[in-house]
Amino acid sequence: MIKKIAVTILSAGLLGGAVANSPAQAAEPSEALKLAQQLNQAFVEVAESVSKSVVIVRVANKPQAAGVFGNPLRNSPFFDQLPEEYRKFFERQQEERGDREEQPRRPRSREPVFNGQGSGLVYREDGIILTNSHVVENADKVQIVFKGGREYDGEVLGVDRQSDIAVVKIAATGLDAARMGDSSKTKVGEFAIAVGSPYELDYSVTVGHVSAKGRRVFTDQFMFDQDFIQTDASINPGNSGGPLVNIYGEVIGINTLIRGVNTGIGFAVPVNLAKRVAEMLVEDGKVTRAWLGVSITTLREDADYRDLAVGVEDGVVVRQFVPGGPAESSDLELADVITAVDGNSVKSAEELKRELRLKKAGVSVTLGLMRNGEAREIEVETGAFPEDITTVSRLRRPERKPEAEEKAKLLGMTVRDITPDLAKRFEVEDDEGVIVTEIENDSAAAEKTISLGDIVTRINSAQVDSVKSFKAALEGEDLKKGVIVHLNSKGSQRFEVLKQYE
Repeated sequence: MIKKIAVTILSAGLLGGAVANSPAQAAEPSEALKLAQQLNQAFVEVAESVSKSVVIVRVANKPQAAGVFGNPLRNSPFFDQLPEEYRKFFERQQEERGDREEQPRRPRSREPVFNGQGSGLVYREDGIILTNSHVVENADKVQIVFKGGREYDGEVLGVDRQSDIAVVKIAATGLDAARMGDSSKTKVGEFAIAVGSPYELDYSVTVGHVSAKGRRVFTDQFMFDQDFIQTDASINPGNSGGPLVNIYGEVIGINTLIRGVNTGIGFAVPVNLAKRVAEMLVEDGKVTRAWLGVSITTLREDADYRDLAVGVEDGVVVRQFVPGGPAESSDLELADVITAVDGNSVKSAEELKRELRLKKAGVSVTLGLMRNGEAREIEVETGAFPEDITTVSRLRRPERKPEAEEKAKLLGMTVRDITPDLAKRFEVEDDEGVIVTEIENDSAAAEKTISLGDIVTRINSAQVDSVKSFKAALEGEDLKKGVIVHLNSKGSQRFEVLKQYE
């Protein structure tokens, strides 16, 4: 009887346990939830796919720029947007502040210090890496780090400041190259996914949208030919050079800069432009831009001329020929309204520039235009945009044979007599002294805060007003003991002691 009761109780317990532990019928997810889950999985798959082609770009900067990383402004998202001369000004301020604290100098290190970091992507499977020029333009050494920890030394093949694109070569093959999209087909409102290493937080993924296309960020000569993709995907310092991709995992832009803190406004170089620049840098080590050599306005915005244009409402007005420019001797005429380039419609000055920037200098383009109410097509051979924008106004001057410039060196620092061209190039006054035009890496001069464009006015107590007097001032001096170099840097008077090390 006892055994029967026990069996009954045990059976009841097992049955009760089975009932208690049986899962409740799960509710079928709604169609909306299923769609959200699919979208969630899509973002996961894109991030996993793209990350294989994203790299960390570690940079050991040249000695003369080392102070930038002690500058608290360096971590500001505004810093990379500043023109170079302003960045150098703040860097010098920080370095001089450190000098005034009279801290003992550390022994000179021969090993590179990787104190800068950005992002990049694999452009080609044979080791071509794409990044921003502002990430590597001052690099002494570059390291490329892949997800998983593989490291390679990198060689900078070329940088282009005006588009902020650079290419780096590593000794590797069979890499997972990023899938390149077509930024001309990118639409405002599409999903945008940024992958990079903001604030050294490697392989961070942020999601947003394409907020706008064709944005002009700078109106001065810096990045003068640029139009950006705007995104609200979070981009921060360190994202620079990394990809902005669409929901298909295709690169549509190269993340470059942000505007303000926590504004949700970031900018990327359109991938079509980035690819064009990258190919030129790989092939030639530099970018040669096509131009017509004309001053232009958008017809609809040209209040003076739009009512006088006959038979056309949209286009680009030829306002002025740049003296000596390629269009000056062509069939193009003043007041022509350009409406197309090689069959592609142009309605604004920016659209005309966009069409030309993808052309190779020296090729002929077919311009569709309206002249006195009559539609025409003419051929114009493009030229190469002058590397120095200040030379544009001097193109008609007779060519002078370059004279052998006298120069002198002092412990890694090269100086020359100040000429009008050098004064304009370095934006200094054509004053007495000699100008610093080169600083060798890992030299005594590079350890100091001496910058290109600084003017040497005295060596010890000897006045310097030419290369000849500079050399004379150094005669008989013991460089192991050191010499006092008086400098004028953008109006700031100071001195540095240069000494020869054993």
